[in-house]
Amino acid sequence: MTDQPGAQPEHHDDWVPPRSGLIDPRTAVMLIACLFAVVLSAVVVLLPVKYAILKPGPVLNTLGNSTDKKPLISISGHPTYETSGTLDLTTVSVLGGPDRTVTLIQVIDGWLRRSSAVVPEEQVFTPGETQEQSDAENQAEMTSSQESATAAALWALGIDVPTTLTVAGTDPSAPAADALKKDDVILGLNGKNVGDLAELRTMLAATGPGDDVTVKVRRDGKARAVTTQTVQAEDGDTVLGIYITPDFDFPFDVKIQIEDIGGPSAGTMFALGIIDKLTPGDLTNGKDIAGTGTMDADGTVGPIGGIRQKLVGAREAGAEYFLAPADNCNEVVGHVPDGLQVVKVKTLDQARTDVEKIAAGDASGLAGCDS
Repeated sequence: MTDQPGAQPEHHDDWVPPRSGLIDPRTAVMLIACLFAVVLSAVVVLLPVKYAILKPGPVLNTLGNSTDKKPLISISGHPTYETSGTLDLTTVSVLGGPDRTVTLIQVIDGWLRRSSAVVPEEQVFTPGETQEQSDAENQAEMTSSQESATAAALWALGIDVPTTLTVAGTDPSAPAADALKKDDVILGLNGKNVGDLAELRTMLAATGPGDDVTVKVRRDGKARAVTTQTVQAEDGDTVLGIYITPDFDFPFDVKIQIEDIGGPSAGTMFALGIIDKLTPGDLTNGKDIAGTGTMDADGTVGPIGGIRQKLVGAREAGAEYFLAPADNCNEVVGHVPDGLQVVKVKTLDQARTDVEKIAAGDASGLAGCDS
């Protein structure tokens, strides 16, 4: 039946006209799915992940004051001299750790920043250790670094530092593991007295891997001689295959005041700062110099972690020159900020000489990491 002109349409009692604003089922499902996806994404990016993020950390002038406004290096019992310029120690800020896990969104942010590095957590922290244990280990390394740097600086200046060399452990694969014991005190080698680590290493360098050597030790309060063989270290040096803890008897007080920074990587800059304060004249001649590197008591500069972040931090703090451990040079090439000259160093004596050349305006001929 067709409608006639003027006729009214037919109505049914169960028909309801559509109301404005009502969402149809398909749209509702899509909205719920989108909301779920947003919530799931938020949960994922906020979940902790097993990564650590390395960023440029604080930069402190070893010739100036620490964070609490006290001199970073203070010396009593020996004449000191005025300094100028900067000998900056550089640091890395680490996000993450056993009790400070980072989120995925923080990791993504780290990936996007050229000055940051994202690494697996186990590259920075020992698996299974707590944050408290990690902090204690870093503090112990900082204390040891300060002592070794002080000893190296004083020896570089010709100041005698009586040292006790105590065996802390042995390499199980080395013959010395059967001859030397923990807590033995090293007194001599092949009939000659040993006064410090540098002397011991010099004596061992005169031997070859596999040579028989006689080590004089003090064990349980009594001196005795034991025979063992040397071995070759990974770097080619001839060693005994033992771990030594040096105990220094400093002739005067050198105090390094630093808070909330751990690890051994500031040793080289500590040593240079001590040398500058103990010698007449101005080591830097007002130049802004930064650097990093561990420091053995015998003056050897060792590699460190996070050097790319330290380069950025140094330049942002105003440094024009950066002393980098030679063993870190493969990480430095291609990552040097504009306006920063990197000088590779292997020993404290070389670092001191290079700083003197920088001070004299003769830095152009210094060896960099790309040479």
